[in-house]
Amino acid sequence: MRFAVVGDPVSHSRSPAIHRAAFEATGIDAVYDAIEVPLGGFGTVVAEIERGDLTGVNVTMPLKREAFAACDSVSQEASASGAVNTVTVGEGRIHGDNTDVDGVRHSLERLRVDKAPVLILGGGGAARAACVAVTERDLWVTTRRPGGAEETLDGTGVRGRTVAWGAPVTGAIVVNATPLGMHGEELPKQVLTEASGLVDMVYGDDVSPAVREARRMGIPVSDGIDMLVGQAACAFEIFVGQPAPIEVMERAARA
Repeated sequence: MRFAVVGDPVSHSRSPAIHRAAFEATGIDAVYDAIEVPLGGFGTVVAEIERGDLTGVNVTMPLKREAFAACDSVSQEASASGAVNTVTVGEGRIHGDNTDVDGVRHSLERLRVDKAPVLILGGGGAARAACVAVTERDLWVTTRRPGGAEETLDGTGVRGRTVAWGAPVTGAIVVNATPLGMHGEELPKQVLTEASGLVDMVYGDDVSPAVREARRMGIPVSDGIDMLVGQAACAFEIFVGQPAPIEVMERAARA
């Protein structure tokens, strides 16, 4: 079996290390590669899956919406999110899932802040996945672009409220579903002042400014690696049909 992460860029991705460690730990004979595929090129990936050259793929930016459009069927989570990040084939049909939803749920579980409301920053595919993940909590959404928060809620069909960009929500877990922090950018200064926790979906070679600030403030934190491992574990189970060795995967992600 051959799996891969596809997108542009993918050279930084930790997915190959995570999945290779999982295959080794479970004794599964499979390989996992990183394949650079530019926007507009997902059709080549579909062709490889249909030929059997690829068993399945994880999809990263900028291909998640393109992957969604290429699938013959999608999961309920992918449909609500409007994006696909895991693609497999069965009975000749291309199927798409969105394991980012499971990644957010995993991150929230790591915080151990039960029943707290959630404030999601962002209006893209990651934010939509986060909305789908928290349907049983009180939800606020905020975006830098006017009207973006309303569009995010309408697009997912999830009930929630909007708040001005940068405004705090008392007692809320802040979910950073924007790229802010990927290159050292900071979140709005007030947004963590009344937070009960932080889920930062951003990860890189260094700790993000938001994670660093939350830890300084004594706020529980789930970082981008927690998110990455949670979604990877779900993808692994879709790929091979057995439980993921999540502790092995986390060690590989943080190595």
